[in-house]
Amino acid sequence: MLSGTLCFLLSAAGLVIAGLHGWHRRWRTAVRWAAAALVPAGLYLTDLLPVGSAIGRALGNWATKLVLDPGVWTGIGLLGLAALLLAATGVGRGPGRDKGDGSGGGRRKATAKPASPATGASAPRPSVGSARPGKSAAEELGDFSDIEEILRKRGI
Repeated sequence: MLSGTLCFLLSAAGLVIAGLHGWHRRWRTAVRWAAAALVPAGLYLTDLLPVGSAIGRALGNWATKLVLDPGVWTGIGLLGLAALLLAATGVGRGPGRDKGDGSGGGRRKATAKPASPATGASAPRPSVGSARPGKSAAEELGDFSDIEEILRKRGI
């Protein structure tokens, strides 16, 4: 009985505050107050207040046990160790990272084949930043050639 009265008084007070904000033409604030004012009455009418008090009691008992029980602290230590091991093995890594297959390749996606003496050494690949063939001297000496090159590399 007392909890019902308290819930409906809280709802009434919230609706009065919402009305005052509406009177001053602060519509968004008035609607927010009205929404918040309906929560206590809704909780009482759906009988969720006893559930909330049971949850509060259970959390209080858990917190008391957390502080006083060494077994709980051991469990927290084990959970921390598990999180550390999962982080060390890279459970949350993206698809471009090492799959952890144990081949010893590290972060490389594929291992390079050693060159056999019969095939000889292959020609060296050109570097990524090498100059493009066909550039004229005017393009090389322009004031904005460096800026243009950066923009071309980024696709702008």
